[in-house]
Parts: sequence; structure tokens; C-alpha cells
Amino acid sequence: MSTATSKFLSYVLRHAPESIGLTLDDQGWADVSDLLAKANSSGTSLDEVGLRAVVAESDKKRFTLSEDGRRIRAAQGHSVKVDLGIAPVEPPPRLFHGTATRFLEAILQEGLRPGSRQQVHLSADIATAREVGRRHGKPAILLVDAKRMFADGHSFYQAENGVWLTNAVAVGYLMLIENDVAESDGK
Repeated sequence: MSTATSKFLSYVLRHAPESIGLTLDDQGWADVSDLLAKANSSGTSLDEVGLRAVVAESDKKRFTLSEDGRRIRAAQGHSVKVDLGIAPVEPPPRLFHGTATRFLEAILQEGLRPGSRQQVHLSADIATAREVGRRHGKPAILLVDAKRMFADGHSFYQAENGVWLTNAVAVGYLMLIENDVAESDGK
């Protein structure tokens, strides 16, 4: 399935359902038939076979279909207010955050904040964090002391696609472990 369709679904199901007249319920679910009708009437050609292909082929498992196949939602990453209904769980001792080097100064002064999203996204492994960082520029990877954060009373959630979520990460829980500036700048 096309990247354009996946991006369209991410935009509509995470950020702007109203852009095509779609309504999400409190947990971020949209009716599949309503989504298909409104996508097509807004100029994005999409049928149920294509939609299911995007869900199945998404390497990042960005979308979830309900068990009965009648509803769809984004797994995480919403800027619109939704309650994914995920219970807090104990995280692994270390998590990682991939970002672009241009954001490091602010992060190392202010910590990780969700920005336009509802929560901060963390990865369970360095490779995934590096890929996330590359999407935004020259990658940098921060280690998050999730064990200490959890012990200090911070909540963690794991989305259906494996992404770890938390409300914010203070500077004291962060350590820069990989920075592509020197390597990329030829220094």
C-alpha cells in the first residue's frame, strides 16, 4: 500500500479527523465505513481492501482494527485528545528516545516534553530510537532511566505497537548516549 495512504490515515486518525468530517470516539476509534466514505468524498481514494493492507503492512503497526473489523484507530501519537485505555505498566529498566541533534540543547535543558502530542514516545531499543531520530534530521539518542522514574512514581504505558509512552522525562533521568553531530560534520 502506498506511503501516501498511510500518511493520510496518520493525519486523519492522529491529528485532524475533522479535516474530512470524521469523528473519533473518546478512545480514538473511527467507524471504518464512515472513514472510507469520508476519505473518498474528500478526494482520497480508499477501499476496505486497501485500508486492511495499510494496517497489515505497516512495519510500525501504526493502526489497529477492532476485533470485529468495524473500527480503526491510530495506535499512539495523537495530538487530538483520546484515552487509549492503556493501563500503566512497569517499564524495562532503560528506554531510549531518538531525536534530531538540533533539538538536543533544549532537551538537555528542559527534558522531554510531548510537544503537540499527548505523551512522550520512547523505544525499547537503540536501533528503533536511531530510526526515529533519522526521520527528524541527524540522529541523537538519549537513554532514559525508566527504572528510576518508575520507582519515583512516574507512569509508563505501552501502546499496542510496542511504543512506550510517558507524560514527560525530566533532565535528571536522561543521558546522551549517541550524537551524530561530530560524525556527520566530519569532525
